[in-house]
Amino acid sequence: MDRNIQLLVIDPQNDFCDLPADWQPRQPDGRSTSPSLPVAGAHADMQRLAAFIRAQGVQLDAITVTLDSHQRFDIAHPGFWQQAGGSAVAPFTPITAAQVRSGAFAPRSAAALPRTLAYLDALEAEGRYTLMVWPVHCEIGSWGHGVHADVLAACGDWQLQQQRAVHNVFKGTNPWTEHYSAIQAEVVDAADPDTALNTRLLAALDTADLLLIAGEASSHCVRATTEHIVQHLPRLQAAGMRPSHIVLLTDCMSPVGGFEAQHQAFLDAMRTLGVQLAHSNEISL
Repeated sequence: MDRNIQLLVIDPQNDFCDLPADWQPRQPDGRSTSPSLPVAGAHADMQRLAAFIRAQGVQLDAITVTLDSHQRFDIAHPGFWQQAGGSAVAPFTPITAAQVRSGAFAPRSAAALPRTLAYLDALEAEGRYTLMVWPVHCEIGSWGHGVHADVLAACGDWQLQQQRAVHNVFKGTNPWTEHYSAIQAEVVDAADPDTALNTRLLAALDTADLLLIAGEASSHCVRATTEHIVQHLPRLQAAGMRPSHIVLLTDCMSPVGGFEAQHQAFLDAMRTLGVQLAHSNEISL
């Protein structure tokens, strides 16, 4: 019986790729448009992934691509925040509920304070992440929101060869909650079903006999998505199975700089649970 083989590509977007200068588009004034949150090694990761899709695509029954999708106004972007006295908050600044209560940081809109504190309290209670102020990234409609050119081309060729569409999953459009995982936001907004558990995506992934996972960044969105898949995939919950049919393509993912320990802890934890780790050139479907 034929196996159902699926590829899940998490956030293979320009803003996350350390693209060489000649890959960066030019503006009318001659300046280049640079990735806003480049992950060291991501460009090479995506080139390896594109090569894998071209080499093995005939065996893939489905490709799902998630897209980090934000607006300029976002609780995890600098423009939302100010320091005491009104000065700007630099990217890569972590902010806790205690710091907000002490007055060290505050939302620029005073009316947002109650909701902001409620969010930070809920986020910290989950114990997964502290709020991080990231550079504005993957802004909807921008070049940075787009998919790495090699991956986009490989996926496009696969669609025509296989006569089926790539499934795109958008995450992060709600400005009041971080949404690293494609399965569920870090804190669910009861008024926004797009932040809740993505049962439709889980059901689709649950049909895979072999699920390959790649993307950026391994310390954050790949990690959070994979953790939620292992936690919520219906077949694993119903049968108490080990997730041995899930394979992380470790040469097609890299961590955000400064989060290498989180990357390694994620890989170690997944290996312990039964997830397989492999390089893309080791996979023969």
